[in-house]
Amino acid sequence: MWTTDNMPGQSGKTAIVTGANTGIGFETALALYKAGAHVIIACRDHSRAEEALNRIAVSGGKGSLEIGLLDLASLRSVRSFSKKFTEKHGKLDLLINNAGVMMPPSAKTEEGYELQFGVNFIGHFALTGLLYPILKQTPGARIVTVSSLAYLRGSINFDNLKSEQSYDPVREYAQSKLANILLTLELQRRISKKGDKVISIAAQPGANNTDLARHMSEEAYRAALERFGTLMEPWQGALPSLYAATSPDAEAAALYSPDNQGISGYPAKDTIQPHRLDEDVAKKLWAYAEKATGISFPG
Repeated sequence: MWTTDNMPGQSGKTAIVTGANTGIGFETALALYKAGAHVIIACRDHSRAEEALNRIAVSGGKGSLEIGLLDLASLRSVRSFSKKFTEKHGKLDLLINNAGVMMPPSAKTEEGYELQFGVNFIGHFALTGLLYPILKQTPGARIVTVSSLAYLRGSINFDNLKSEQSYDPVREYAQSKLANILLTLELQRRISKKGDKVISIAAQPGANNTDLARHMSEEAYRAALERFGTLMEPWQGALPSLYAATSPDAEAAALYSPDNQGISGYPAKDTIQPHRLDEDVAKKLWAYAEKATGISFPG
């Protein structure tokens, strides 16, 4: 049973956690701070980020904290955040692509992408690409991208990524989380081909009691409780991300999930189900994201 008690010290390391103001992101940032890392709380609302920073700071951690304004629904914001980070910092050990939106009313990003696909995938693709040069020059750097068991129900509809045809919140969420898995795997293939030492890993937190479910109807939420039973608290849901980010045993291109059928429990290596993994689709998605963002990496 792996917990934060097993986590190696993180003193001297610099970590970015997107969506670190709440839920699993908050617990991820808190644990890294307690272990000695310098943690950038990356989120779009300064007051919420400041509140999270103050809550973390009183925990008696060994690290240090910083706020970074980042709106993943805006490529302008992603570029601004990345520019400010690279101007201020000389290295980046951990990039935790954690932030996400789940099943909101129909909405779009600044660039016109369906919000879940745009935030969960496009925004993180751009962030990872813009920060890749500094990751590449940091020995032992890791990129952890947070997915969900919903990826198992997902498929990539290249004709509807801007809701050109229709919108279904559950379908689009599953699509975005499959895209996160494909990002993790295709990135690692490209890193390995180039010979860089960065590693790309996926994590999924299981079923947790967080405000990610705020857009769900009462009926849908009750159905989820019946399906999953008691929801885990965010500290436990953060463990797969923390394991992927810090454990010396974490493997590149692997998925780490709770050990009880991916729903609850403690981090373990999961089997990425092949029926949702197609290398040709991953390459097509990568090319689509490069065109959408104007960012090519690793380079």
